[in-house]
Amino acid sequence: MKNNVSKKLVVVGMSGGVDSSVASLLLKKRGYKVIGVFIRSWSDSTICPWEKDSEDARRVAEKLDIPFYVWDFEKEYKREVVDYMINTYKKGLTPNPDVLCNSQIKFGLFLEKALEIGADFVATGHYVRKIEDKKRGIFRLIQAKDLNKDQSYFLWRLNQKQISRALFPIGDYLKSEVREMAKKAGLPVFNKKDSQGICFLGKVPVFDFLKKYIKEKEGDVLDPEGKKIGTHRGVWFYTIGQRHIGVPAGNLFKGKKEHEPLYVFKKDVKKNILFVAPGENNPLLYKSKVKIKDFNFLNKELIKNYIKNNKIEMPVFVRVRYRQPLFTAKISGKLNSKKLDLIFNESQKFVAEGQSAVFYLPYKNNFFELIGGGVIE
Repeated sequence: MKNNVSKKLVVVGMSGGVDSSVASLLLKKRGYKVIGVFIRSWSDSTICPWEKDSEDARRVAEKLDIPFYVWDFEKEYKREVVDYMINTYKKGLTPNPDVLCNSQIKFGLFLEKALEIGADFVATGHYVRKIEDKKRGIFRLIQAKDLNKDQSYFLWRLNQKQISRALFPIGDYLKSEVREMAKKAGLPVFNKKDSQGICFLGKVPVFDFLKKYIKEKEGDVLDPEGKKIGTHRGVWFYTIGQRHIGVPAGNLFKGKKEHEPLYVFKKDVKKNILFVAPGENNPLLYKSKVKIKDFNFLNKELIKNYIKNNKIEMPVFVRVRYRQPLFTAKISGKLNSKKLDLIFNESQKFVAEGQSAVFYLPYKNNFFELIGGGVIE
């Protein structure tokens, strides 16, 4: 193995966490020339603890005896990810900024700069597996060995060029194995907690962040019959399926002590109205089909048997939010159109406009292969 890769240069996106640190460790063990890079994407340390994370990444690089740099992508990150997120919320939709962060920054700008300095690959700490299909001449992305940590959902926008230059060293390991490797190697982040939430927000609630850019505007909260039961602070701050909206459920149940919680099932952005329904299994919370836009397939070779006259009719497995169990559906529509139909075999609840619908096909050994995705309209 080392003889094949000893002259290959890999630039690893080191976040300061255990996953990217072990990715660097594994690549060096395999004989690659490794450079560690911390991507600075957000300078507000009250929101994103980038200074500590950068220092943690530097300490790991020192332990591994690899070069380490900080690349400043804050301007591009704000334009490509943060502004998109804010503008999408303004429209009353629920975006997924981590998907854009991967396609535009980590496997976009970061990859481009790495190639400019002579790298053969970039690597990250994503839990996903890449397989080269030499027979078809393509690269494929398979769920990680650790299904509880699998991050393929966030990679549906990638193309073959990006995937061909990407390495995912920890995709074949369980999280517990990754931590154990870090501990054995004496990496100072072996027991560091995983980051939570949106990539640049850390522990800051989305609402608190958005308030800096979107003005609050009081509006009505209506029950399924259209009766006003309370007020809210602006529909753009809420998402489909949200439970805690600041309106007591007793307002709908006339003060009864026994009642079901309320959930957002519809938003009228123009009139600034939230519609809520009681009970987490209320039929109003379910959808049987959606339109998807901005769709992408990782490789047409894998779906060509389902295409006729530029129209696709394809059974798939889908998830419409991260960590949701896969469910069966059908993709239908013309590939040269701007939208496709996604028809669910069974109705699904909490389907939010702006989120990602991500498509899979069975692979083997009960794992699934990522084939593409789109934005729910």
